[in-house]
Amino acid sequence: MRGVLTGFVTIWGVIGVGWLIERFRLLGPHARPVLARLAFFITTPALLFTTLAAATPAVMITPTLVVFVLSAGVTAALYVALATLVWRSGWGELAIGTLSVCYVNLANLGIPIAAYVLGDVSVVVPILLFQFLVAAPVAVTVLESQARHGGADAQQTRSEPRRGGGVTRWIGVPLRNPILTASALGLALAVTGWRPPVEVMRPIDVIGSAAVPVALLVLGMSLNDGRPWEPGPAATPRYTVVALKAVVQPAVAYLIGRYLFDLSGTSLLAAVLIAALPTGQNVFVFASRYGRGEALARDVVMLSTLVATVCLSTVAYVLG
Repeated sequence: MRGVLTGFVTIWGVIGVGWLIERFRLLGPHARPVLARLAFFITTPALLFTTLAAATPAVMITPTLVVFVLSAGVTAALYVALATLVWRSGWGELAIGTLSVCYVNLANLGIPIAAYVLGDVSVVVPILLFQFLVAAPVAVTVLESQARHGGADAQQTRSEPRRGGGVTRWIGVPLRNPILTASALGLALAVTGWRPPVEVMRPIDVIGSAAVPVALLVLGMSLNDGRPWEPGPAATPRYTVVALKAVVQPAVAYLIGRYLFDLSGTSLLAAVLIAALPTGQNVFVFASRYGRGEALARDVVMLSTLVATVCLSTVAYVLG
């Protein structure tokens, strides 16, 4: 369990530093939007590029991945039904909420847990690739399209001219987005097997290593805007998303893995543990960039990380 504890201490420590930075205005009044843009345009694309470039296509499809994708799909469908029928969420909020219930924190918690609890880090690689290549690009494409269509990003896209329309606008979205472009380039290297010289990759590695700390700092800075447990009209969607992420998805993963794929032992434990991971901080990075669902993403990342402390320990004890 030391790996789980180490992961949580790391997360909360960096978030706490971010809170202090904003609380005492150590970096000035514009630090948070600048750091958020740094994470979106520079550090996160660098991390995605280097991670995907080093991936081996042969390990992309595993039973754990299939169980995770199915459990995430079921959980996302439940959220979409509630968001559209009950809360009447717009497309931007819908994309952020959907990511919040199925996009897990692999960088800070998934890898340490895989190493210390499962004894095999490679088990998280397929899920990492799925999130980078499918979940994040789809959500970012929706957010980017909404922004350029006229409403999402108050900080940036209002001053940018709209380019194209209809099918042309949708097709051009991935080409204009650094996260999607970096993912595509990294995947191309993985498929072809070609590796750029070390002199080229090393600076990108260094920049990418700052992605998670910068994202957590921005998340901590945002906590000065409010507390994730505050009452109000946003409380019901917030707690529903946390329940879907922390309880429903791992339960669905267990049922699918145990009774549909007949998994047992370490394979079943891995599938349920990964499904029980809290919402990843990249969801907040996307929400901050496009100005959609920012409070929801912030609160869900914080609360699901708190709840995951109990959920992960329970899963490891019961199935381990």
